[in-house]
Amino acid sequence: MLNIIGNKNTFLAISAALIAVAIAAIIVFGFREGIDFRGGTLWSVSVGDAATTAEDMERAFRDDLGAADAHVAREATGGYLVKLPALDESQHTTYAGKLAARFPGFAERSFQSIGPSVGAELRKNAMIAIVLVLVGISLYIAFAFRKVMRPVSSWTYGSITLVTLFHDVAIPAGMLAALGHYRGIEIDGNFVVALLVVMGFSVHDTIVVFDRIRENLFHDRGKSPFSVVVNNSVNQSIARSVNTSFTLILVLVALYVAGPATLSFFILTLLVGVTTGIYSSIFVASPLLVVWQHIRSRKAG
Repeated sequence: MLNIIGNKNTFLAISAALIAVAIAAIIVFGFREGIDFRGGTLWSVSVGDAATTAEDMERAFRDDLGAADAHVAREATGGYLVKLPALDESQHTTYAGKLAARFPGFAERSFQSIGPSVGAELRKNAMIAIVLVLVGISLYIAFAFRKVMRPVSSWTYGSITLVTLFHDVAIPAGMLAALGHYRGIEIDGNFVVALLVVMGFSVHDTIVVFDRIRENLFHDRGKSPFSVVVNNSVNQSIARSVNTSFTLILVLVALYVAGPATLSFFILTLLVGVTTGIYSSIFVASPLLVVWQHIRSRKAG
């Protein structure tokens, strides 16, 4: 049997270090906002020539159109996804004409322009969605564990779940902040979706462990120390948590290796978030319950 609670200081120190690095990356580097949040143009085009690379397209935008800030990515369907500052219809028509002159097989697949005010609204809505999810999860867990009042209250389970969710969201967010600084990766609506998915899987694993603790507390009826009950509960549920999440990790690894390039960082965010979620549900959430109970008992004594 693993002595997870006995080594809780080590596990919590690892998490604290990872969160500190992630927060430092976010503060120092910030996020490179994509078109979804800052406004701009998404333009999907094809040129009918498989030999044309994304670098060739960027060179055409830079040399022929004077759009030095255009970013071009090859799509899985063989076309190109171009990201530009917001274009009006006259600029759109001019750019399309010049590209058709340079690439005889040029064809437009889609054109979407998002203004700065729309991007700001999306950013605000994304933050509201994340906050509402956090509050909703906390209230739900406090309600679900309302009959477990000793040795820690139901609100403690909800509060600790929020801490683990912050842990699981902060680490992939810090990773993307660093990638934005060093590799120019931008965050968009997919980033928010990935964080919400990570929250869902993280809270699922945490509830599995907490529910086993609740069952064992009921059957033990105070005969064993709280730390022993928690450690036994974690060991009883660790295989289920790891096996369930590991199957998802295998799928995400396959998608990251063989999936479309446009979704690679979305999948990477999920992969890192799910992995940290496994760690937090086992090595952070339950040890924090014991730490909280120890602090409470010292104050009561």
